[in-house]
Amino acid sequence: MKRFILLFSTGVFLYFVEQPFEPYDQAIKNSKEKISMIPVQGGEFVIGSPATEAGRNEDEGPQKKIKISPFWMSKYEITWDTYLVFQNRELETAGQTKVDAIARPTKPYVEMSFGQGKNGGFPVCNVTQYAARAYCKWLYQTTGVFYRLPTEAEWEYAARAGSTSPYYFGDDSKVLGEYAWYFENSDGAYKKVGLKKPNQWGFYDMYGNVSEWTSDQYFAESYGKIKEGDVDPYFSPKDLYPHTIRGGSWDDDPQLLRSAARAYSTPKLKQIDPQIPRSKWWMTNAPFLGFRIVRPVKVPDKEEIEKYYELPPKDI
Repeated sequence: MKRFILLFSTGVFLYFVEQPFEPYDQAIKNSKEKISMIPVQGGEFVIGSPATEAGRNEDEGPQKKIKISPFWMSKYEITWDTYLVFQNRELETAGQTKVDAIARPTKPYVEMSFGQGKNGGFPVCNVTQYAARAYCKWLYQTTGVFYRLPTEAEWEYAARAGSTSPYYFGDDSKVLGEYAWYFENSDGAYKKVGLKKPNQWGFYDMYGNVSEWTSDQYFAESYGKIKEGDVDPYFSPKDLYPHTIRGGSWDDDPQLLRSAARAYSTPKLKQIDPQIPRSKWWMTNAPFLGFRIVRPVKVPDKEEIEKYYELPPKDI
């Protein structure tokens, strides 16, 4: 399989971000909602896990030292509160209702939170990677700021927060409950974001609660395709399945919440969808899967941005 490396941080750019590289809140148009963004300094780190790490899978290696360019990442997983602003087709402007031209999710076949909760800070779930990218496109079109899903490399870099241990807090999974909602303590459902301790860089729920989409196509041999010293490696999706998922969820055991643990999407995530073709927006069998977003410091040109938003292909 051909290796696809997209350097979001190099090439021809529209402009350098004028905003100071510091935390900020992105306001959501026509609502009271906002997304808190945290800056992540660029640097080097070793992606993957050593062969001696407990719970390790073969797709977590071989380890490679790579470079990551600076970016902002959302402090919390994206919540239903902001996603439903995107989903709602009608916007209130100056007291008048109008229908915008941005593609929005179709009406779901079932109640997509599966009763876990929607209002007041619960993470969005059951959305496809296509839908997550469309949410980022909507933010771009309504704010003028380029947002996207993190690459798998960016996600692990932010999750590790400078650590090299299985978890960003160390080796002992017995203290995982202080930082994450997972099978043992979740009572079978996700919880509001930000209730557990953050990692060293201030990100909440990087482990557990809901698993998180990345931008990448999944390959078991991804790290064998990466070279030492690569900058911002990224495997651009060419196929509908599989795409890489990170972080583990409320329904997972500790070994699946490690910083290096990898998971991926399959058609089973739409198993109960009766539509033909199946929805490009909703998973229906993934009440444990959501996402967070990033904003690169250096902005790609318009053509590259539009190319990103057009991926991945629609379901069949």
